[in-house]
This record gives sequence, C-alpha cells and structure tokens, in this order.
Amino acid sequence: MMDPIVNAVPSRMKPRKAADVIPFLETYISKKEQEIAEMEQMVDRYEKRRMMEERAYQSMSTLRRLLSGKKPDLHLAVEYIHYVKKPMEKVRALRLEVENARAILRNSGSSDTIAVTNELADEMN
Repeated sequence: MMDPIVNAVPSRMKPRKAADVIPFLETYISKKEQEIAEMEQMVDRYEKRRMMEERAYQSMSTLRRLLSGKKPDLHLAVEYIHYVKKPMEKVRALRLEVENARAILRNSGSSDTIAVTNELADEMN
C-alpha cells in the first residue's frame, strides 16, 4: 500500500542559540550599514560630477558648445539608472535587512534560543 504524501512546508525561521546569533547580528548590521554608506557616497560622487559637468558645459561659449556637443539624454538616463537608481534600490533592500536583524535582536530578550530567518542562517554558516 502507498503512504500518503505529506506536504511539509519548511519554516522560514530556524531556532539558534542566542550566544551564536547576537554577536553575528551585531557584525552583520555594522557590515550592512557600512555597505549602505559606501553606496550613498558613490551616488553623491556621481551627482557632484554630473553637476560639475553641467556647470562646465553652461559656462562654455556658444561656439564651443556647438563644437563640443552634449551627452544625449538617453546616455544621461542610462547613467542615472546605473549610478543612482539601482544603487538606491539596493540601499532600500539593505535597510530592510538591517531592520529585520534589529527586530530579531529586540525580540530576542533573554531567551536561550532566537528564531533566525533562513537567509541569516545561511550567512551564519
């Protein structure tokens, strides 16, 4: 006779020892915050460079502007997506990860085990 198929849905949270998780979460949060700061600095550098290029172009004489040309709007849009939009989306995702990690730390209290998401458990290994 055949055994019935049991659909066991794996839990998103795995229990771990608090002594292992808390130091990991603290370093994890600091690394992610550093990553966020680096990405924001990269975006700031790009925006400053674009402003300087635009100022330099505007300060040129009419004849020089005609000869030098300006980047097409499509190129500027692609640069913006690459240097600003995509990194800022990643920053938002990293901030969510940091908030989740902080929520785990806040909710842990003084218990011996802490429920950790599968993603964090994978990074701990």
